[in-house]
Amino acid sequence: MAGAVVLVLILLAFPIVVGLSTVLLAGVIGHFLWKDGEARHEGSELLDTNT
Repeated sequence: MAGAVVLVLILLAFPIVVGLSTVLLAGVIGHFLWKDGEARHEGSELLDTNT
């Protein structure tokens, strides 16, 4: 019976863990792309209008 409870808890937690890891990965990729854009266009007057 304890094995069934553990299995149900794992199955309930799995989508949450996958969702959070996807959000974390998107945040990391977005941060590095933002830093790359800032470095490539350093000194551009258009960066002042970016919010």
